[in-house]
Parts: sequence; structure tokens; C-alpha cells
Amino acid sequence: MSILGVTQRTLRKDLRLEWRSKDAINSMLFFALLVVVIFSFAFDPTAEESRHIAGGLIWVAFLFAAVVALNQTWARELRNQVLDAYRVSPAPATALFLAKALGNFLFVVVLEALMAPLFVVFYNLRSVGPVYQLLVVGALGTWALVVNGTFFAAMSIRTRSREIMLPLILFPISIPALLAMVDATTSILTGSASPAFWIRLLAIYDLVFTTVCLSLFETVLNAE
Repeated sequence: MSILGVTQRTLRKDLRLEWRSKDAINSMLFFALLVVVIFSFAFDPTAEESRHIAGGLIWVAFLFAAVVALNQTWARELRNQVLDAYRVSPAPATALFLAKALGNFLFVVVLEALMAPLFVVFYNLRSVGPVYQLLVVGALGTWALVVNGTFFAAMSIRTRSREIMLPLILFPISIPALLAMVDATTSILTGSASPAFWIRLLAIYDLVFTTVCLSLFETVLNAE
């Protein structure tokens, strides 16, 4: 079995299940919408202030919303011992991890696409810097969250308190990436500085942690 073939089949299966149930998307969307509305009423910033604080608000909202979906990543596979079947199959473990990470990435990207107009409306946002840079930061930042989240969700799936365990592990590991995402987004929105350093930092972070997660996932999958 090739890695690409197993990844495609597993990803299609996950997307099909999510299309039918919409559990992850609905949960993330509700949570993110709640955060946006609460922050909007709590701060009520001017347009200039919004550009300085929006980076933090946006990524904190996406981080907390993503955890809701990440907690469900492997829960489906525990039903009817599907995860045990993966363990004894000849399919490469890295293919399963890539499929799960890509699926989570797509779910969070859909959330971001739906929530971005609401952030613009609620906080009266206008980007001073190039808008395409926001897309680069969004893609790199989203992958930074989901690649670690998918890995740590697999680590905590068999624990009794996995809903609490995942954020306890994920949030500290994600601090460097979160700082880079917030600073890069703020730089682009305000036009005060070049985000090039933070974008490079995010790219290095993604490369390092993707490599580590792929290398260790088979050990995590086969752990009792």
C-alpha cells in the first residue's frame, strides 16, 4: 500500500463522515462565533485599536475552536475498534497521520473562511499591508495548530480525560507559533513592520514539528 493511496482513501472517508454529520464544523463554528461576539462586546475597540488587537483575538478564537474538532479526530476511530484495525493493517502509519492532519486542516480553513467576514464586520478591520500575506500566515499558522493537535490528540485518545489533556499539552507547545501568528497578523493589519521574520519562523516551526510528528506517530499508534 502506498502512502499516497492510503492518505487519499482515509481523507476521503473522514471528509465523507464530516459532510454527513457536520459535528466538527458546527462545534467549531458555534464556539468561534461565541468568542467573536463576546470579545466584541467586551472591548468595543475603534478601527485603529482593532488592527492592533485583532491578531490576538483571531488566533485565540481559532485555537480554542480547533481544539473542539481535534478532540473528535480519533474518537471516531475508537468505535468498532477501527483504530485497532489500522494498527494491525500493513498501511503506513504516516499515511493515517497525514490524512487526519489534512482533514483537520481543511476543517479549520473552512472555519476561518466563514469567520473572517464576521471579524471584519465586528471589528471594522482593514488591512494596511498586502492581503496575500494574511493568506500565507493563515495557511502556515493553521498547519502549525493542526499538525501538533492531531499528534497530541492521538497521544491522549486513550486517557480518561482526553478533552482536558489535549489543551494542556497543545497550548504550551503552540506558544511560539501563536506568538509568530499574532505578530505577523498585527504587522500586516497595521503596516507597522515587515512580517517576513515571523513568516519564516512559522515555516521553520511547521517543518520541524511536521517531521517530528511523522517520525514518532507510529510509536504513538502502537502504544498500549
